[in-house]
Amino acid sequence: LLHARRPTPGPRRAYQAPDRRPGRRVPNVLTGKRILLVVTGGIAAYKAAELVRVLQRHNATVRVALTAAATRFVTPLTFEALSGQPVATELFAPGEESQINHIQLAREADCLVVAPATANFLAKLSWGLADDLPSTVALACRAPLVLAPAMNVAMLEHPATQDNLRRLAARPGVVLVSPAAGELACGEIGAGRLAPLEEIAEAVLVATSPKDLDGLRLLVTAGPTEEPVDAVRYLSNRSSGRMGYALARVAHRRGAQVVLVSGPVLLPRPPGVTVVDVRTARELQAALDQHAPAADALIMAAAVADLRPATTAPGKLRKAALGDSLPLAPNPDLLAELGERGVPPLRIGFAAETEPGLEAGLAKLAAKGCQLLALNRVDLPDRGFGVDDNEVILLDRQGVVARLPLASKERIAAGILDQLARRWRELPAAPAGADHE
Repeated sequence: LLHARRPTPGPRRAYQAPDRRPGRRVPNVLTGKRILLVVTGGIAAYKAAELVRVLQRHNATVRVALTAAATRFVTPLTFEALSGQPVATELFAPGEESQINHIQLAREADCLVVAPATANFLAKLSWGLADDLPSTVALACRAPLVLAPAMNVAMLEHPATQDNLRRLAARPGVVLVSPAAGELACGEIGAGRLAPLEEIAEAVLVATSPKDLDGLRLLVTAGPTEEPVDAVRYLSNRSSGRMGYALARVAHRRGAQVVLVSGPVLLPRPPGVTVVDVRTARELQAALDQHAPAADALIMAAAVADLRPATTAPGKLRKAALGDSLPLAPNPDLLAELGERGVPPLRIGFAAETEPGLEAGLAKLAAKGCQLLALNRVDLPDRGFGVDDNEVILLDRQGVVARLPLASKERIAAGILDQLARRWRELPAAPAGADHE
């Protein structure tokens, strides 16, 4: 049921690391959420201490409960110091169960996370056993449940463990985070390592996000295109793909079925999202022609090159052969073509501008035939291309719909998707099984 991850093919574009200077914004998408982290007795328990920090960086309040076996690997004091909250360990702790502490913990949690989840604890959850505080809390908790198994590969692959995982995966509100493969504590090689902590945090975000886009078939484009001059050189732009990837990631959290058509970037692939890699504008056009007819909505966040070299040399051109000018040919206007066809029914475009005012955005909105346009400045510091933040004005044909002030691109994505959700709900229902035309 759970398989080891295989590395995805590497993109072709230089990576620009996120800005980590002190004071920079982080996407506080778990603000106000109370996460109960259950740590069970496996060697990966030490990684759970850092998971507390990762969840706190998303602005979550984290409480921790330890099994008796977990306290043999890590101490309650470690988690109390990191979380700033009392740590629960005993079902019959003096002074706590007078308040029925396990029920209180279960009621307060917006999400229950078990990391690492041992084979023993998975079996308890599968069969509804409650013989210590963490398993009792889990049985009483009605919040979403995120499970991150970690164990020896033989234990993971045992039919009993696989049967328990299947039973748990079939339950509503349960999110399984597949373990990674590699060298295990016992020296064996195989699946069973605790998943990367950011993947566990992403599963928490999926579990706790509203599902207002459930059923939406969303097509997103992201990143630049590269138009080859020869085997070495190409024409491109400064798009990093971060805005489109944020849109795909947040839409998936909110229940959408997302296809992401990506130009050459070096970004982690959003979990749960189908990614189609392209390089040139014409490859992007072919991908849109394939996926747009089945989509309900398109967000065109890719920065598509307007021009390409008229010819492409198969090998490397020598400097002397380049000449003083490079003959260019226009690329197709992809969003305008889809607008003329009305495919898909909802279309959102982006306009990267270097001058104030709304005139350029309103003109592009009309020319592209889209219902919404996100206007963003790319000449101002700390926003736009190549950074983690953005500032957007959303336009429709009547004017300004919303102003999304400077924030992380995930927050900007959420604001754009709020507007998309409203318009999607207003669409007339399509006949069952019919594609859009």
